[in-house]
Formats: sequence, structure tokens, C-alpha cells
Amino acid sequence: MAEGEVPFRILPALSERSGFFWRSGRDGVLRFLRCTDCGAWLHPPLPLCPVDHSKNLAPTPVSGRATVHTFSINHQPWMPGPELPYTVAIVDIEEDPSVRLTTNIVGCSPDDVYIGMPVRVVFEHHEADDGEVWLPMFEPDPDRAGDGERGQ
Repeated sequence: MAEGEVPFRILPALSERSGFFWRSGRDGVLRFLRCTDCGAWLHPPLPLCPVDHSKNLAPTPVSGRATVHTFSINHQPWMPGPELPYTVAIVDIEEDPSVRLTTNIVGCSPDDVYIGMPVRVVFEHHEADDGEVWLPMFEPDPDRAGDGERGQ
């Protein structure tokens, strides 16, 4: 794959409920739904708050900082896509660690990824049949280097 070229990915459908999430990276800001009544964060997007059943939900910016909760290194070429090996991770969002996102860790060797690693969002832009998509990926956060403890 040439430098600057994005890998093939199966892209999400841009539904009325989730489109904001997949377009959020246009301005470099990660957003999740948040209940405007009780303040609960929701992901994936739902039609009502699971805490207080309110329908008053709004896409709300988050810092983009997260922590690696768990990860796996993929060595199997399932389809054309990211160069092997690559890291698939679940990250805990800083604003509410119970909000987790399955993503890829980019910008470092898979051997350097560890549970508890501080990361920050970066977006991978794709042209899709139904519009543009910005996939949230995460890279090591140099502003918080040393915050996580390797070997946990």
C-alpha cells in the first residue's frame, strides 16, 4: 500500500441514528450520543437513554482520549485491507470508561500496544456510496506517555 493511501475497509451504513458518528471526524472531533436529561453517554447510538428512558439525546463532543481496555493482533489476511499485522482494540473513552469502542490502534508497532495504554483518536477518511465516512482509529497519545503501566 502506498504512503497516504487508506486501506480497503467494509464501511458502515450511514443511518439516521448513527450517521453523526461516522461523519464526526470531518472536523476532527469524536462524538457520542449523550442524554441531555441524565448525562449518560450512549454507544452504540440508541433511540432512547437506557438509564432514564429519555428521548432527549444529542451528539456531544468528547476529548478523543481513551485507554486500551483489551486488544488482539491480527496476522490473518481475511480480505484486502490494512497491512499485516494490525491491532484490533477495545478502548475505554475518557469521559466514561463504560463507553467502549472497537477500533484499530495505528501509528505504532502492534508489539508496542499494551492494556492500559493511553491513546487518542485520529480519523481515517473514506468515500462511501452514501456519503463520506471518517472511521475513528486510535494512536499512542504522546501527551500522556507514561500514564499507562505496561505489563498490567
